[in-house]
Amino acid sequence: MPILGNEMKRRKGAVKGRECRNRSLNTKLTATEAAAVDAAAGTEGKAVGEWLRDLVLRELGRGTSQLQSLAAIGEIVGLRLLLINTLEPLLRGDKMTADQFKEMLRYVKANKRKAAEDALASYAERSTE
Repeated sequence: MPILGNEMKRRKGAVKGRECRNRSLNTKLTATEAAAVDAAAGTEGKAVGEWLRDLVLRELGRGTSQLQSLAAIGEIVGLRLLLINTLEPLLRGDKMTADQFKEMLRYVKANKRKAAEDALASYAERSTE
């Protein structure tokens, strides 16, 4: 019996603070696919249902993390473009005016996303070779 009015009785095995899991998702697999799922779950020391739930929830979270990763890569590639395109003339002994630098910033802003996509595509190509 709860001592205070705001205490709730919990079911045995229920995790405090987590909503009840009462929905199921079903799918059909071939015997080979089911064996692969069993093996993958066993490798991580998890029951198949727990392993599948973790996999589904991780995949749901990937959409936002991939967008954040792409944004970070875009900024890194932008810095690379800026450094390469400003240091190269300076190393030759040329001077850069404030207007030339502003133009360089506009160029980097306009091209960093495409350069990041090209860099990612290049890495993807190499991983399939």
